[in-house]
Amino acid sequence: MTDAIVIGAGHNGLVAANVLADAGWSVLVVEAQPQPGGAVRSAALTIPGYRHDVFSAFYPLAVASPVMRALELERYGLVWRRAPLVLAHPRPGGRCAVLSMDLATTCASLDRFHTGDGEAWQAMISEWREVADLALGAIFRPFPPLAPVARLLGRVGFDQALRLVRQALLPVRQMATERFAGEGAALVLAGLALHSDLAPESTLSAAYGWLLACLGQTHGFPVPEGGAAALTDALVRRLEARGAVVQCASAAKQVIVRSGRAVGVRLQDGTELRARRTVLAAVAAPILYGALLDAADLPPGLSRDLRNFQWDHGTVKVDWALDGPVPWEAAEARQAGTVHVADDLDDLTRYSAQLATAQLPDRPFLVFGQQAVADPTRAPAGHDTAWAYTRVPRRLVRDAAGVIDVTAGWLEPFAERVEQRIERYAPGFRSRIVGRHVLGPKELEELNPSLVGGAINGGTAQLHQQLVLRPLPGLGRPATPIGNLYLASSSAHPGGGVHGAPGANAARAALHRRRH
Repeated sequence: MTDAIVIGAGHNGLVAANVLADAGWSVLVVEAQPQPGGAVRSAALTIPGYRHDVFSAFYPLAVASPVMRALELERYGLVWRRAPLVLAHPRPGGRCAVLSMDLATTCASLDRFHTGDGEAWQAMISEWREVADLALGAIFRPFPPLAPVARLLGRVGFDQALRLVRQALLPVRQMATERFAGEGAALVLAGLALHSDLAPESTLSAAYGWLLACLGQTHGFPVPEGGAAALTDALVRRLEARGAVVQCASAAKQVIVRSGRAVGVRLQDGTELRARRTVLAAVAAPILYGALLDAADLPPGLSRDLRNFQWDHGTVKVDWALDGPVPWEAAEARQAGTVHVADDLDDLTRYSAQLATAQLPDRPFLVFGQQAVADPTRAPAGHDTAWAYTRVPRRLVRDAAGVIDVTAGWLEPFAERVEQRIERYAPGFRSRIVGRHVLGPKELEELNPSLVGGAINGGTAQLHQQLVLRPLPGLGRPATPIGNLYLASSSAHPGGGVHGAPGANAARAALHRRRH
């Protein structure tokens, strides 16, 4: 018997286990897959000599998160690498908006789209730096984050705090209109907002664009040297140094409940594992409440609310082995670790509308990574390891271009469309491909069952499923209706991204309950 059992060895589960182990608890982590990591894993997906990140790939939230920083993973072998430029958003014809950790470089790039936007960007970053520590503390704590909010009010005053709240709630298109005159800044902010499932016209999209832009400006979009798995390896090494155990190829079948309290976990092979103090579930909320728990142990209204749980869109990810650098027409894009591919702001709105209306996008918005620009260990010398992901509807009705049959075999033709999209901005890109690997929603879920239907954020980021409403009304904190059982996945506040907050919040809630 162990003090705590954690279901799931993704980064949130491993963070939770580390927090508990730091408190002196004995911890067992059980993981269904043959290796730990969840959506933070690496593999040789294409051909020998190229190292690919299977899911997530760059980590501004990890280096900024107070949770992850406190773990000091650099002491356990983690080395961060950064590209010369953080982000590039090329436009047809070779113009390019750039985000750089050097503020003058970012501002000069935006001024080329409209004089004065550089100064406006500098003002935005100054505002962020004034509140960054408190904002991050508020974001990554259980809701409501009373202490950080109180300190924020004391620092900037009530009126300015209200302005910040208003800005966060804005659609990113409106925020860009209010603060900038040119399209460069708007493209950067809106593209970053679309790392979630929020359209440029969605409430709260400004918060995502603003947060990622400010983190990119101050921390970059770093990658672990050697691949994403290096982050997982550091978490596991830290955990095992404290005597905890990570047991892979051990799929949980059921949380064992006695007298309304979680007392252990039953595995698929029938093995029963007992927990003296707590069980933490680092799995998607519908898996916990719909599969791992008996409906008879849950409040009657929970099943109804669970039916209304909204996933984020599905995902398609393509990885390439390239025999040379990506030949971007815009020179700045060749120095960026991450590149956004979209024609303009209206193109992003059109793409979002196609997702909302169950159409396979004809001009998909791409988040593109070229890993060797930041970390040369990812590919043979002079070559590159590249990837791109885009979102697709969870239910496909038709192809927006009327070309692909969405009822059968649409994934490979869609990957061709993705490549053609890149080719427009980087003529000759396809001639440099020596290996390709494609993952669609089904394949992503097979590799990580918590990515249901290819949803990578544990549920929609829209306001109606955030804060006290995440994952379900009345369950806005890590505790569940079952005693000693806590939700520790991205389905819990504050949601998706590799920052460890859901895992840490769940672990701290368990520790607090035992103390009091």
